[in-house]
Amino acid sequence: MNVTYITLDGYVELEKYRFVYFVIMLIGYILILCSNSTIVCLIVIHKNLHEPMYIFIAALLINSALFSTGVYPKLLIDVLSEKQVISFPACLFQVYVFYSLSGSEFLLLAAMAFDRYVSICKPLQYHTIMRKTTVSVFLVLSWLIPFCHLAVTVIGNANQKLCSFNLKGMFCNNLLNYTFCVSSRGLLIFGLVILFNISLLPMFFILFTYTVILIIAYRSCREVRKKAAQTCLPHLLVLINYSFLLTFDTIIVRLESDISKIARFVIMLQMITYNPLCNPIIYGLKITEIYKHLKRLFIKTR
Repeated sequence: MNVTYITLDGYVELEKYRFVYFVIMLIGYILILCSNSTIVCLIVIHKNLHEPMYIFIAALLINSALFSTGVYPKLLIDVLSEKQVISFPACLFQVYVFYSLSGSEFLLLAAMAFDRYVSICKPLQYHTIMRKTTVSVFLVLSWLIPFCHLAVTVIGNANQKLCSFNLKGMFCNNLLNYTFCVSSRGLLIFGLVILFNISLLPMFFILFTYTVILIIAYRSCREVRKKAAQTCLPHLLVLINYSFLLTFDTIIVRLESDISKIARFVIMLQMITYNPLCNPIIYGLKITEIYKHLKRLFIKTR
């Protein structure tokens, strides 16, 4: 059976810095897995963290770990290999995982925004609205919707003919579209629909929700303002941080031929490092209850 391979041409002076890249990437991947899994374990172990907000945080951190696992193992193998290649089906699968989990992050953040809105603006109805069933539905839809959307694009591109076998990146993303002989107009339009449904729409919803929360908190007592600041600020920081990923990805794809190889390399490293590593730090330090348990854990370890 003939398998088409694509060369990943995004590394800078790989022969010279091969082991430096490997060590940096390995340390980054281990830190991402350890930091995310530590917060998730704390949420699972402690019963006072079995609330919707913390469940959504755990889901977000699991999503970050899965996102990293979809990229880092292949990077580590490629860095030590003589040739940096990937089969076309594997490349499509990496694109599928990369953008599906990216979309899931926005939807999980939207679910968190709704949870904070109900908690702060409708506290008496909170336990009626945010039941276990509601939380479960939000979690399932956050992963199911992006995966169903992206499945259409990936299946459509599976039959595309390749005219270029060089990808100007370290892993597969939308740069793959530049390798096709002819781009499907229908798939491009559907791609914009996906962008709106799983990225822009959740982002607008999040910004609108937090604006309403801030307005209501400003008009309320000091206690409400304090609660809004403590619980909403970390989510907003994560949203801003993750929005950079979408921006970086757009810059790389749109400026495919106008951006230098070094700049592309640095941006792609930032895309796969910043968000998965910053999320557990933000939630671990900024969410009071998680910070308390994290502090106790380190004291016991000492």
